[in-house]
Amino acid sequence: QGEFVESGGALVESGGSLRLSCTASETMWSVYLMAWYRQAPGKERELVASISGGSSSNYADSVKGRFTISRDNSERIVYLQMNNLKPEDTGVYYCNVPHPTLKGRWGQGTQVTVSS
Repeated sequence: QGEFVESGGALVESGGSLRLSCTASETMWSVYLMAWYRQAPGKERELVASISGGSSSNYADSVKGRFTISRDNSERIVYLQMNNLKPEDTGVYYCNVPHPTLKGRWGQGTQVTVSS
């Protein structure tokens, strides 16, 4: 099993909601910082949201007010609740550690497709 296993992606209509889950390995979880990224077709991977060990969070401007990142330390799971989804939210979503040298191997991601 890899360092990150993402799930929860689906095809939804614009305005819909999804909750993504990511289970991290013990090694990655020990870094405390966690983040969700996404990669749209033909675009670079971008940081969507991050959360510290103390659960303070930061969001990309494009998702503020619509997405919420949270974590379950007992299960080593980080969640991304996505509400009021838009077609521009379409992409493959990944989780990882938001640190240039502590980042782990990328998982397979989970596909989110928002239809207009």
